[in-house]
Amino acid sequence: MNKTPRGNRTHIGIYGKRNVGKSSLLNAIVGQEIAIVSNIKGTTTDPVNKTMELLPYGPVVFIDTAGLDDAGTLGELRVKKSLKTLQRTDFAMYVVDSTNVFESIDDFNIFKANFDKMNIPYLLVFNKIDMISETKVKELEDEYKTAQFVTVNDMHKVIDLKEKLIELLTLEKNEPAIVGDLLNYGDTVVMVIPIDSEAPKGRLILPQVQMIRDCLDHGIKSYVVSDTELEEALKDLEKIDLVITDSQAFKAVDKIVPDNIALTSFSILFAKYKSNDLDTLLDGINALRGLDENSKILISEVCTHNTSHEDIGRVKIPALIEKHLGFTPNIEFQMGHDFPLDVNPFDLIIHCGACMVNAKTMKTRVQMCKENQVAMTNYGLVMAYFTGILERSVEIIEKQRIKEKNI
Repeated sequence: MNKTPRGNRTHIGIYGKRNVGKSSLLNAIVGQEIAIVSNIKGTTTDPVNKTMELLPYGPVVFIDTAGLDDAGTLGELRVKKSLKTLQRTDFAMYVVDSTNVFESIDDFNIFKANFDKMNIPYLLVFNKIDMISETKVKELEDEYKTAQFVTVNDMHKVIDLKEKLIELLTLEKNEPAIVGDLLNYGDTVVMVIPIDSEAPKGRLILPQVQMIRDCLDHGIKSYVVSDTELEEALKDLEKIDLVITDSQAFKAVDKIVPDNIALTSFSILFAKYKSNDLDTLLDGINALRGLDENSKILISEVCTHNTSHEDIGRVKIPALIEKHLGFTPNIEFQMGHDFPLDVNPFDLIIHCGACMVNAKTMKTRVQMCKENQVAMTNYGLVMAYFTGILERSVEIIEKQRIKEKNI
């Protein structure tokens, strides 16, 4: 891959009231005219995303949001969109107008409850310091010792802000493994990738590429085959520690892979990797057993693509649920970042593998469901359950957790 996907980038949200200079600050940081800048309040409407390499830290996404004091009917919608970006924000900058400190700080003290609730580390940034006296700047520096003071008219100050940001991001960085934490150096993995109408011609999809890279990073030997060549591949290899398959091929692959070889799916491993809370997603399977005609199910898929007769979210899982229940269930579908702020109307949420979003997004969604006691699970776990191999599909993860507890 030539570019790091957004799902693997640290997401940095920029928040604050209208006209405090959020967009100007973003333009100064990235060195490009990305966001529209104007003296008119409310210039930024929808959140603006900018990917970049924040060296030497690494790949990030900056999210410039609308002013949190936006007014009117449209303004309320813009604020709601800004608040929704908190679900995927790994780190936040809250920008204060230095020419109007007291009102801005009062607003910050109220808003930071959102950061605390969602466990988002943040940096308070005083902007436009060139518009106040040096004496006033010194007073603010003495009072807010952990804040950063900047003006877009002084690139040295912008560089100082970037360096502080890199310092704080580095302290927070803790990149988990996808599969490397389950196996040992030198182990062997076979990845089963069916070639059907859903498979893009000439390339692999993101979770497959990321799994291969994770194996390379951890010294794990990986072999890639289609489901039709799997049986022969198993004969060719003397030692296999794990088979990872596309969830849609679970049934066929389970019949081929001997019981002494661990088996799981890309989706289940990504559930572990992105949510860091596989227990909650496993508990969500229990909700499948108690659904009735009045139950409401949400199927949430992050990536957008054309639906085919082989689509796992729109076709296969609903068909399996209908067959299991004996009636047509009440199912809603949402894609992209359109995850509901209110999850209470649903009895069960079935989420995709989340390969296209950052871990923060998935962790936030799981936490929202836990807090509201709404069952949530994952594509791979559902497919394993309906195939009758749920226990086998998570066995390697359970063994590793037991081993870690005993260390």
